[in-house]
Amino acid sequence: MSRFRDRTEDFKDSVRKSAVSIGYNESKVASTMASFIIHKPKERSPFTKAAFKTLDSIKELEQFMLKHRKDYVDLHRTTEQEKDSIEQEITAFIKACKEQIDILKNSIRNEEANSKGWLGLPADNFNADTIAHKHGVVLILSEKLHSVTAQFDQLRATRFQDIINRAMPRRKPKRIIKEANPIITTLANSESIKPDEIQAQPRRVQQQQLLDDETQALQVELSNLLDGARQTETKMVEMSALNHLMATHVLQQAQQIELLYDQAVEATKNVELGNKELSQAIQRNSSSRTFLLLFFFVLTFSVLFLDWYS
Repeated sequence: MSRFRDRTEDFKDSVRKSAVSIGYNESKVASTMASFIIHKPKERSPFTKAAFKTLDSIKELEQFMLKHRKDYVDLHRTTEQEKDSIEQEITAFIKACKEQIDILKNSIRNEEANSKGWLGLPADNFNADTIAHKHGVVLILSEKLHSVTAQFDQLRATRFQDIINRAMPRRKPKRIIKEANPIITTLANSESIKPDEIQAQPRRVQQQQLLDDETQALQVELSNLLDGARQTETKMVEMSALNHLMATHVLQQAQQIELLYDQAVEATKNVELGNKELSQAIQRNSSSRTFLLLFFFVLTFSVLFLDWYS
């Protein structure tokens, strides 16, 4: 039995001598020799780079939400305009992340279309595994973005509930005004007016004017609240549409993963069936070989016997 010898050191010496003969200095020779020990990291594919970029964007969105959480929820830290600007930035973040995920999905579809061989069947099992892995990556990114969006929905609900709670106590004076109006009309429509009441009429006019001013102020405030509620409703509709779209994409990704899993299981069964058929063919081949050997042996013996007999 021959013996094997490690020739790695001889190879390194040859490389060193070749580098010196070419004219490399000591630093280049050292870097060349170090490349045998410390290998360069494998370059990432464009899909992997885009996936990591999307993940960084989602993490940046989450950090932005945590940073401005108190500013957005607290009533006295920021104004409504600042809260609206924070909300617009978060919405823009979510849309940008969703567009990046859509780009990844389109790249997977293109790769699937290019990897199909004759009759639309997958041409390479390794490529199919890679596509399944990419589908899993997109599914994880979609679920991550959906969880961040759900957190933002909770913050929006908290803010709107605080706005409603703050507006409720201001509606109570309206009842007092409504209760005071019948008394004023009764006093105004009374047929018998006493001399003291004639002197008190300017005061009543002033009270009526104050009540009218308060009523008008309440109407203005209620109209502002109505406008704010409509804007809030519009934003909630947009966010619900985004959430529905994200949920739809997550469901589609889950269905694609399940389909790929079923295809992998079916391919495994086909491979097992092919192995069984191959083993049966090997057995049949061995039995036929034995039969042929026996046939030639008997034929040879018969020819010899006939030759001896004649």
